[in-house]
Amino acid sequence: MLLEALGSAFVGLVLAWAAVHRLPHRLPARPLVLSTGVAGALFGAFLTHSALGSAGLLVTLVWALAVSAASLSLLLRPAERFRRRSATA
Repeated sequence: MLLEALGSAFVGLVLAWAAVHRLPHRLPARPLVLSTGVAGALFGAFLTHSALGSAGLLVTLVWALAVSAASLSLLLRPAERFRRRSATA
């Protein structure tokens, strides 16, 4: 279980680091993004372990990655070109 937690935290950190370097203009402050990635991955590992028991390290890491990606997607801001402007009359 310790290996699952450490692996999940590492997966979340790597995913968050990649998001920070790939989309810096659409994300908030770096510490918030990194901590959200790790927390999402740990929560995903906890959910997987609670639901499936000892299903295996790979299954746990895949679901940790999925929950971490979903958590990070909530932090994304819309791109400037897609923002709607209110019409002033």
